[in-house]
Amino acid sequence: MNTMDILDDIFTTLGLKGALYFRTDFCAPWGVTVPHHEGVARFHLVIQGRCFVRVNDSTCIELHAGDLIMIPRGMQHELLDSPDASAPPLEEVLHETGYTGAGVLTVGEGDSRATTQMVCGHLSFRKQADHPILQILPSYLLMANSCRAKHPLLDNIMRLITQRIFDDQLGAAASITRLSEIVFIELLKAGISETPQLLSLLEGFNDPKIGKSLQLIHEQLDNSWTVESLATEVAMSRSRFAYRFNELIGVGPMAYLSDWRLQKAGALLEQSRMSVQQIASRTGYQSASSFTRAFTGKFGMAPREFRQIA
Repeated sequence: MNTMDILDDIFTTLGLKGALYFRTDFCAPWGVTVPHHEGVARFHLVIQGRCFVRVNDSTCIELHAGDLIMIPRGMQHELLDSPDASAPPLEEVLHETGYTGAGVLTVGEGDSRATTQMVCGHLSFRKQADHPILQILPSYLLMANSCRAKHPLLDNIMRLITQRIFDDQLGAAASITRLSEIVFIELLKAGISETPQLLSLLEGFNDPKIGKSLQLIHEQLDNSWTVESLATEVAMSRSRFAYRFNELIGVGPMAYLSDWRLQKAGALLEQSRMSVQQIASRTGYQSASSFTRAFTGKFGMAPREFRQIA
């Protein structure tokens, strides 16, 4: 299992799923406030024109055609045609325009060649999904058109999204949502160099010893790992391993292992028909009762209750 395999395991377990929520055709003056939403990452790709984005009342970020912004923690933000534009709530804009969720969200009237056209979507995670990656994401990730050449895979995917958004054939929206999931991961990798915490985490994934310990955890979750046994596997002293793991990953090795076991268990409860006993064994617990206690302590409900409402 390499770094990409670990990332794949993480985002599969966290239930990363894309969804397209609208295409826009905005003619000035316009503005909209997108509300806070827990457990989602929203993205806006400008196809034509320009827009300003303000996140958490911060300075406006100006976007032009080809620019992409991701709001990874579901924060409330404003989309504006100018920094001083008013921004009514999204629900109000949808009501006034009569938008039903199909086709293009049109605001205002004017020359279609002068409108701001965007692809807007979001990526959701499984309920109560958590991982150090999600905890340290910045308030936004930006990929300017001028920087896309440095990231050819991301650039190609964004070009495909742009092409597909104007394709009314069956399956166009579905392909966009799948592509957006790849965009999230690639944008995360592209933005790592500008986010010290993400840079440290990726360094941990790629570190010959800490990376190997993560691979062992993800590949052998049912093993009775201890700090000592993991340190031995990667040929480090117990104290040095624990310190280095915490330094790079942001949590200690046993805290990471415990949390990941429960995240994997939550995914199995949602996605499989395995019994609680089987899931407990699969995720490294000695008994169903010890698993139930740990799971209830983390999520505030027993595994069976979690499965019923998932």
